[in-house]
Amino acid sequence: MSLAMTRSEREGFLAGLHVGMLCVNEENRGPLAVPVWYRYEPGGDIFIVTGDSSRKARSLQAGTRATFAVQSEAPPYKYATIEGPVTLGKPDFERDIRAVAIRYLGPAGGEAYLKSTGATGAGSVLIRIKADHWLTVDYGKQFGQA
Repeated sequence: MSLAMTRSEREGFLAGLHVGMLCVNEENRGPLAVPVWYRYEPGGDIFIVTGDSSRKARSLQAGTRATFAVQSEAPPYKYATIEGPVTLGKPDFERDIRAVAIRYLGPAGGEAYLKSTGATGAGSVLIRIKADHWLTVDYGKQFGQA
């Protein structure tokens, strides 16, 4: 029996609320792996906003590849890992910053976070990863709990 998720299962899982792990190569070092908030809609690309002078932003150039992973925190465990090319752009404050803060912290917490950090999108970069390779596991399938 395969533990791999179907396309709709993996896209639904990735669209759920998880902290993602972005992994990028760094010159003369091992890969950099950092937890991130992200935006994803089934069938689309993964979007992450970070400071344009952050280590991850400096390590990424348009056309480079990145790996991104999410997992469940409770059994039966699931995970989805994608690999793909990266493009960089400017974030839209409402769509890429405000909506993501509210997604992760709720309306009151998201607005408080934005106010406390002074987030405006200035000095930020939008990382876009096109998922062209997936690796998924749903251990619930092993026990009939999928």
